[in-house]
Amino acid sequence: MRLEPIQAPSFARRATPPALAIVATFAVAALLAMIAGGDPLRVFGEIVKGAVGSKFALLETLNRATPLIFTGLAVAVAFRAKLWNIGAEAQLYAGAVVTVVLGTGALTLPAPVLIPVIGLAAALAGALVLLVPAILKTRFGVDEVVTTLLFNFIFLLFVSYLLEGPLKDPMGMGWPKSPRLIEEARLPRIVEGLRLHWGFALALIAAVAVWFIQTRTTLGFEMRAVGQNAEAARFAGMPVMSVILKTALLSGGLAALAGFSEVAGLKGSLTLDLSPGYGYTGIVVAMLALLHPLGVVVAALFVAAIFVGADSMSRAVGVPTYLADIMLATALLLMVLAILLTKFRVRRD
Repeated sequence: MRLEPIQAPSFARRATPPALAIVATFAVAALLAMIAGGDPLRVFGEIVKGAVGSKFALLETLNRATPLIFTGLAVAVAFRAKLWNIGAEAQLYAGAVVTVVLGTGALTLPAPVLIPVIGLAAALAGALVLLVPAILKTRFGVDEVVTTLLFNFIFLLFVSYLLEGPLKDPMGMGWPKSPRLIEEARLPRIVEGLRLHWGFALALIAAVAVWFIQTRTTLGFEMRAVGQNAEAARFAGMPVMSVILKTALLSGGLAALAGFSEVAGLKGSLTLDLSPGYGYTGIVVAMLALLHPLGVVVAALFVAAIFVGADSMSRAVGVPTYLADIMLATALLLMVLAILLTKFRVRRD
């Protein structure tokens, strides 16, 4: 048995394996629901109801999808150029730290000016965090999977230090959290009285912008070329090292905007549990979207709906919420296999 590359896969070849991966994921989830003593149809119905069954549920799903869109875009951009960014979690927290530093009174500007300034500064912080592993990769050949992954733990320890020291809220009754942002630094709510904020609109704009960059600009062409074959791109005269560094800046900046939106739009302050793993879940989102920036929006909404709906489903049916984690893990594994089967066919020698 061997794998044979497919030079020009048809639309059916590109669409069928991912579709089958999604179907298989729900089949596995249905089996596990039955093992847990639940009716699969009712379980899936409660997940849908909990995710989009009311105005509050729908807005909560959109709210949960916001950081996933940013981290999914960050991973999709990096992976497209074969820059394996596993450190979106660190970049997210970098953006959150800068948001707190600048948004708690360090700058006194009107809201229409202050919010963009903080957002740009947060994005720059995340970009610089990923730039270090990118330089180590291009200059010294250091594996970026290792460096970006380790940065997650290093930055979490750094944030813990900040929350127990320089950024600790003196009015927080001893809890390790930062002071709250001033009102001028907060992202407004899209719907008054509910938690959905304008960070969601910013995430949609970012997805369109990334799509435009990848499909309509020279940088996007170079990123795809480097991702397909770096040596061929170098032979054609493309500045491979420069492309990787630019990709790192864009990817890190996008991940940092997730931290900015969570602090400025939702939480109002920084805590160590700001992210329940949005950086890692962004990998799942990007793979489900097949690294397409507009597909990231759909995948993020799907993943957010699963998580939000699973909470409601567990209370109604009694099936553990861990079903959502298993569904996403299964979807990721099967989608990786599906991507392989869109590019290769199995041949028997």
